[in-house]
Amino acid sequence: MLGRKLNDRYEIQALVGEGATAAVYRGLDLRLQRTVGIKLLLPYVDSTTRQRFQREAFSAAQLNHPNIMGIYDVGEEKDQNFLIVEYVEGEPLYSFIPSPPQVVAEYGRQICLALDYAHQKNVIHRDIKPANIHITPSGQVKIMDFGLAITPDSKRLTAMGRIIGTPAYLSPEQAQGLKLDYRTDLYSLGIVLYELATGVLPFDADDIGVLLLQQVKKTPKPPSELAPEIPPALEAVILKALEKEPQNRFTTAGEMAAALQIVLDGGADTRTTIQPAAAEPESAPLSAPAEAPHTGPIRVVLADDHRILRTSLAMFLDVNDDINVVGEADNGDQALEVVRDQQPDVLLLDLNMPGLGGLDILPQLRSNWPDVKVLVLTGRDEDVYIMRALRAGAHGYVLKTIGEDALVQAVRDVAQGNLVLGHGVAERVVQGFVGRAEVTSNVLTTLEHAILTGIAAGQTNDEIAQRLKLDPQIVGEELIELLDRMGTASRTEAALIALRRGWVALEDLHNIS
Repeated sequence: MLGRKLNDRYEIQALVGEGATAAVYRGLDLRLQRTVGIKLLLPYVDSTTRQRFQREAFSAAQLNHPNIMGIYDVGEEKDQNFLIVEYVEGEPLYSFIPSPPQVVAEYGRQICLALDYAHQKNVIHRDIKPANIHITPSGQVKIMDFGLAITPDSKRLTAMGRIIGTPAYLSPEQAQGLKLDYRTDLYSLGIVLYELATGVLPFDADDIGVLLLQQVKKTPKPPSELAPEIPPALEAVILKALEKEPQNRFTTAGEMAAALQIVLDGGADTRTTIQPAAAEPESAPLSAPAEAPHTGPIRVVLADDHRILRTSLAMFLDVNDDINVVGEADNGDQALEVVRDQQPDVLLLDLNMPGLGGLDILPQLRSNWPDVKVLVLTGRDEDVYIMRALRAGAHGYVLKTIGEDALVQAVRDVAQGNLVLGHGVAERVVQGFVGRAEVTSNVLTTLEHAILTGIAAGQTNDEIAQRLKLDPQIVGEELIELLDRMGTASRTEAALIALRRGWVALEDLHNIS
């Protein structure tokens, strides 16, 4: 691509970065003789990604603000779509973590002003995070990447039911798939400012389900407990932005900006050039993920005991120029050997296989080969399987009913370090964990009801597992968690509670006796 001219006007000069769906170049506008950023959509992306690319162009084109990266042009050449954007020199916001309170307040104020302007233009960003915010050498904030931006009334472009956005920065309403308004951006900004002030995230967990539950229910620790130098006024702003209910947050981003201005007025003026906490190379004109993007063909290993399905899947994946199937396995033991020998980028892993299954080998995979991304591809849609796989470190969970194009995109997304939850899985993750937060009602999951019924009928864990066609270990783990939530360590007492409260009926016992 270097040296190529797009539409005989934009000369590509240097590759700045490459992600799952687009490559970013530094270029020269030959007509206006100015340096620009060129975002070139990769040719193999699906229709949903193309729609997001167009959405980024249209959303950003409405906005003309000093704290928002400008978009100059959109075009297409030889079936390749591209955006011409402002070339932003500087550092991503994550280079400044942690920062002194005055720096936090100043950057927060500028971000709020940009969001207030965007919200007045009826645009919700939906993906506010440090990687999407750059700081120029003069200390000016630039918000980037409007690929997920929506209006309050627009339809979401959420392929195959995936959670959209970065889980650590999702608002509670995003985590639950609820209707969004402008205040979702304020919550995400609250997390950004918390992290910028303290050096840590308010909610953090390796388990995506636990993280989503924390976003929905957990109260953040006051920032001053982690960074005592934070003034009360700044802490109050951050905690108000992190209110779980949107109506309890700031009404507008402008109101939040005014509150941060009060913080600034109470201390020394730091609104001049601010150097990053650690020196970094010159940044790209578009945000780059903290994890280095995958480049080159994606090397994939398939582990599934259904050979016909596995063979057809291998043939289908291999026809994609950016995917190369380098190994196959019939069971967990073989999967470990192939992963050890091939060191793939992505392992497509079935859960139920002879001998060692997917759940059995996941901990070893994550421990011995942490760079290998694991995408679970299974027919098991039970909550307990989903939760165990994610807890064990799977990077994605999709069902075998997934469409071919969606599966290819899932492989690409996982290779880039993104979380992928298939259609229906994302909702079950959130609902499962939110429902498990506390037992204050007699609403049980299907599996919990079946286990309690078995206990009341006098069945052992092995008998319950055989009846439900589940791994006995899963039944045991589920029972321990259920007893803990019910506040008892006794199987007998749990059965009595279930019968007294009507969770299990006597007729249920007769049906399995």
